[in-house]
Amino acid sequence: MNDEVPRGTPITNSPWIQAGRLAFLALYAVTVLAALAWAFSNVRQIDPQYRAVVLHFGALDRVQNAGLLLAWPQPFEQVVLLPAADRVIERRVENLLRSDEALKADRVASFATPLSDALAGSGYLLTGDAGVVQLDVRVFYKVTDPYDFVLQADHVLPALDRLVTRSAVALTAARDLDTILVARPELLGSDNQAAERRERLRGDLVHGINQRLAELKAAGQGIGIEVARVDVQSSLPDPAVSAFNAVLTASQQADKAVANARTDAEKVTQMANEQADRTRQVAHAQAGERLAKASADTATVLSLGNTRDPQLLLRFYRERMPKTLGQAGSVTTVDPKDDSRLIIQGASQ
Repeated sequence: MNDEVPRGTPITNSPWIQAGRLAFLALYAVTVLAALAWAFSNVRQIDPQYRAVVLHFGALDRVQNAGLLLAWPQPFEQVVLLPAADRVIERRVENLLRSDEALKADRVASFATPLSDALAGSGYLLTGDAGVVQLDVRVFYKVTDPYDFVLQADHVLPALDRLVTRSAVALTAARDLDTILVARPELLGSDNQAAERRERLRGDLVHGINQRLAELKAAGQGIGIEVARVDVQSSLPDPAVSAFNAVLTASQQADKAVANARTDAEKVTQMANEQADRTRQVAHAQAGERLAKASADTATVLSLGNTRDPQLLLRFYRERMPKTLGQAGSVTTVDPKDDSRLIIQGASQ
């Protein structure tokens, strides 16, 4: 094959030159497109749930809310997207939860191989009355200072976790167990403010976190966020739950036994009262019968004692005395007006 260009053929129509020209045009087009893409790389539409922080050579230049953003390309200006001012972001604090190593150790732990102090206390907080509680905290925060938030960058969330952990430790240490969760229901009746203090737990935790954020801001180390609210789920360690359940069961059984004893005592008291009433009524009835019989038996004597007719008394004496004396073995008569010569046989015996 002969690749020589025929005589008389123009050099501009050479295939190699045409191929080079096409390659140059393609490279030029790609370069122009790349330059345009780079020039308009920071021209974008900001969604309503975001806002943009524009840094001009690393310094804060402006904050752009929702809408069209016009900015110079990098490295002249850098655009960082942040949540909108009214957007709330959720963060679960893992530092307060029990670690995976501790959970694995719980499954294999025994009396022969107890847990180490670090693993045994992982995820638990000490209360003011020497109790132990576990808190599952979810923090909802807003970005209030975009520049501080961008400046701290990757340090924001770790710093927030440490602040929440510190506030939770201080808060639980200043409270007893029953003002954090319902551990001993039998004490609720004697403390009417325990439920109110439990409701204030979230508010106190939010106040403590924001106070520490303000201290960082005053020291020039702010992270640009503010906590809006906190969700707290409190729980007890599994062994403590079993112990509290056993105590609750025992107290319920004791209350049931006391209630049964009071019921039985009330029944016995009612039966005793009924028996006493019945005995009292029978005694009153018998006393009335005896009084009526005694009144009937003594009516004649009383009537004779009240009479003033000597002849009537003498007649009754004559009628009754022979019968009475007839029932006696012997009768001794004495003069009631002269006892000087009275000798009664058998008186010395």
